[in-house]
Amino acid sequence: MEQFYTIQGEGSFTGCAAYFIRLAGCDVGCVWCDVKESWNAEGYPVLETTDLAEVAKESGTEIVVVTGGEPAMYDLNSLTSDLQNKGLRTHIETSGTHPIRGNWHWVCFSPKKFKKPLPEAYEKADELKVVIFNKHDFKWAETHAELVRKDCLLYLQPEWSKAEEMMPLITAYVKENPRWKISLQTHKYLGIP
Repeated sequence: MEQFYTIQGEGSFTGCAAYFIRLAGCDVGCVWCDVKESWNAEGYPVLETTDLAEVAKESGTEIVVVTGGEPAMYDLNSLTSDLQNKGLRTHIETSGTHPIRGNWHWVCFSPKKFKKPLPEAYEKADELKVVIFNKHDFKWAETHAELVRKDCLLYLQPEWSKAEEMMPLITAYVKENPRWKISLQTHKYLGIP
């Protein structure tokens, strides 16, 4: 769908320069999705993975984030191989609803209530990022935290339109449950893609 060089705005790598490859196509349907135009893959070009890797390398980045849409809808072995052959780190952001194919340095797993994730997503997750839309989402977040590896980093992130309302609750929750950290969509505060 698009590719661009920017600053990672969320999760463990917040503040790091990263090249983003956004794939079109998603069957999860999050009501708060801020890139709903990514849901339908029709109308977007199919590009060679070698070309994507070359452009990413030319950006000067060390990190490439593959996102969507839902990128795990696709077999990404060729893409991760080509990126790693260029010496780049491969990160994926996924809801875990499809098999995670490819060789990934970092898996950001962000489960959604709209479609159940596969069990393998919990095993592969380096980072669990749960979007907090209402106060009931804390309990839902804990059900997922129980299933990831012990070394998986845990993040609570306010849904953008509810951030002002949810941040006091998230702050209090993290203070009471310090294994969790707060993730903010800093790229939106900074006005960058």
